[in-house]
Amino acid sequence: MHDFSRRGLFRATAAAGAGAVVVPGITAAEAPAAEAVSPRTESRKCPPAQLTGRVVRPDDAGYTDARLGWDQLFSHYPLVVVFAQNTQDVVNALTWARQNDVALRVRSGRHSLEGWSNVDNGIVIDISELKSVHIDTRSRIATVGAGLSQLEAVTTLAQKNLAVTTGTEGTVGLSGATLGGGFGFLTRWLGMACDSLIGAEIVVASGDACAEVIKVDLRNNPDLLWALRGAGNGNFGIITSLTYEVAPLKGVTYVQATWNGIGDLPGVFDTWQRTAPVADNRLGTQLEIHRNQILLFAVLADGTPAQAQHMLAPILSVGSPQVTVQTGNWGDIYAGFQIPTQNEPANWKFFSQFTRKPFPAAAIGVIASFMQNAPTDDSNFFTQAFGGAVRRSPRGGTAFPHRDALFYSEPGAGWGTRGTQPGVCDPLTPQAQAWIAEFSQALRPYVSGAYVNVPNIGMQEWETAYWGSNFDRLREIKAQYDPYNVFQYEQSIPPASRKNRR
Repeated sequence: MHDFSRRGLFRATAAAGAGAVVVPGITAAEAPAAEAVSPRTESRKCPPAQLTGRVVRPDDAGYTDARLGWDQLFSHYPLVVVFAQNTQDVVNALTWARQNDVALRVRSGRHSLEGWSNVDNGIVIDISELKSVHIDTRSRIATVGAGLSQLEAVTTLAQKNLAVTTGTEGTVGLSGATLGGGFGFLTRWLGMACDSLIGAEIVVASGDACAEVIKVDLRNNPDLLWALRGAGNGNFGIITSLTYEVAPLKGVTYVQATWNGIGDLPGVFDTWQRTAPVADNRLGTQLEIHRNQILLFAVLADGTPAQAQHMLAPILSVGSPQVTVQTGNWGDIYAGFQIPTQNEPANWKFFSQFTRKPFPAAAIGVIASFMQNAPTDDSNFFTQAFGGAVRRSPRGGTAFPHRDALFYSEPGAGWGTRGTQPGVCDPLTPQAQAWIAEFSQALRPYVSGAYVNVPNIGMQEWETAYWGSNFDRLREIKAQYDPYNVFQYEQSIPPASRKNRR
């Protein structure tokens, strides 16, 4: 059986008993906290800045590796890439960029799905090497460097039988996933990833071409904490550490079901969408449809195989799926279903959407029709059940607006081989892009909104698609913390103009 998954996510069957990953570079020290300082009122000048950290320029041997992202459909050539080793490196890089009038982008896990964490002839400030970890098991508070990947975060917390919501792809940056909202198998139990975020250290633009560090939590800059919870990716500053409230989790049951072909799609999909969003909150499920098979993935937090199979009985009774069940530490299970990046397609294209009413038969028919004509075996239609704890906002609220959705979904196309020709030159690229465009358009009557971590390029009114009625407040907060729009990219939040500010 082929190893199908969303963006090469899962092995067909996770390796039973796989050990937790050892994370090189992670230390027990917490990143030093900064005092809260207002960046809005100072007009001081700064001395000339020098780039520090691990600095990579075009003539350096490691430049190609430094510039490439996960999705190789996009290729940019920055003037310099700075891999920050500490918060001061980030301060220096931001100050240098402002003093030299150089375009800048912020990068963590390199999974920006439209290539917006990179820029031609500018500076990329990469935080992926900020990997400090401090876990207080008594208070269940974890403060981590913003460079942790999701795999590193899951396995490190799981060693202490703790967990926080993350996405399901291990190589994605924890900070990027969290700041856009963040969802995965634990979402219905623990809420969105951003719901557990209770604090952050962030480097912001200040003064006359300066930069400084501020502290964000419910007492310090609480408006910015609200904004970071769902709209924080590259809009307000550069996150250097994140503080989470984590939950105890001793073990999980992991279930995978496979239906050969897609003949059972009407029954499988309709049963899933009517049961998964209202199941026991501990049960998180994802459904993937490929052109030659249907896959169901489920995780039951602190539950037994018998309980999981009972909860999944309605969908598992459709057709004759092949079912595997595993139990174990969440870190072991999570590590077991990852696939190395080099085994994934080089090029990807997605379109994100939310659903608030069950799909009628016509919508399920659209999925079947397009999947039968998918450009590659890796292409798929992916869904994630919502409901449960997603419907509750944390203290202080969040900018993430899609809490009433039944489920999230996205058609995705994956094609090309890593290390060969650029994606724009691949003969499959026009076909794959046209397939996504037509597929997403055909589903528009049945969906609404969009997910900022899976941006829909070219979408009209993307601002309200991502953030709904929160967008005006986000613009006000942008004007307060980044009035000169230092942090900008193709779909970044613009600051409110002075004449429109309250």
